[in-house]
Amino acid sequence: MARKITYRRVYEETSADDGKRILVDRVWPRGMRKEDAHLDEWLRDVAPSTELRKWYRHEPSRYPEFRRRYLAELRDPGHQQAAARLRDLAGHDRLTLLTASKDVDHSQAAVLADWLTGSASF
Repeated sequence: MARKITYRRVYEETSADDGKRILVDRVWPRGMRKEDAHLDEWLRDVAPSTELRKWYRHEPSRYPEFRRRYLAELRDPGHQQAAARLRDLAGHDRLTLLTASKDVDHSQAAVLADWLTGSASF
């Protein structure tokens, strides 16, 4: 896998250590201009479904179930191509997964980082 996979808010300053910067949100971050995001890719199809995102509402108490459901979603046909692309990127480059979520440790970016490093499995 990648030498390093990190995650953080898309609103934070870029770093020389970022490697490839991948936005993993389904919707564009509010108030962010595209040229200010400094993205290499936007993989919106790897993000949780709208239904799952609305159910979760970023409530930390729901995170374990959100994580379980999201990992299951990554196997769905609608997510498979984007998930495969993310795995391919992780195999070749240092990655920073970006999200607009205020609580990044309880976000899809955190789940994806665990999944890419083998800490989480389907």
